Amino acid sequence: MRPSALVAYGSKNGSTAEIARWIASVLRDNGIDADARSAHEIQDVGPYDAVVLGGALYAGRWHRDARRFARRHHRELAARPVWLFSSGPLDPSASERDIPPVAGARRAAHRLDAEEHVTFGGRLEEGASGWVARMILQQGRGGDFRDVARISRWAETIAADLVAGRT
Repeated sequence: MRPSALVAYGSKNGSTAEIARWIASVLRDNGIDADARSAHEIQDVGPYDAVVLGGALYAGRWHRDARRFARRHHRELAARPVWLFSSGPLDPSASERDIPPVAGARRAAHRLDAEEHVTFGGRLEEGASGWVARMILQQGRGGDFRDVARISRWAETIAADLVAGRT
């Protein structure tokens, strides 16, 4: 039987949701039954062997839906392997060095005994919601800083661990 994974996410403008869908796709390509879903809508993690939880970064905070998901399901998540990711730096820094998790992600990693946390670059483009996002865009600091190859490599290591039963 193939292992199954949930890729849950908290996303405001869609960038983190897209990363979650990329991760789920890579997991499926590597022998894992994977679903990408908004953390806000998930009621039960029981059907999944593993969970990847991601949250967008806004003003130094991990997305509220990711934080709430980690708290709401902490007992169930403690019984399975969990990986965490953040997305958000609007510069190439996430591809150049390891960026430690912000407080909310750090607490979730500790509470859930997460296998790993990684930070990926984010995307902020015209039409983004929120006054902070609009201000950043007005200052010319938007763009797409997501590294698809790095995201895919990370998802491949998760798949390899799950298929080999190394978690």
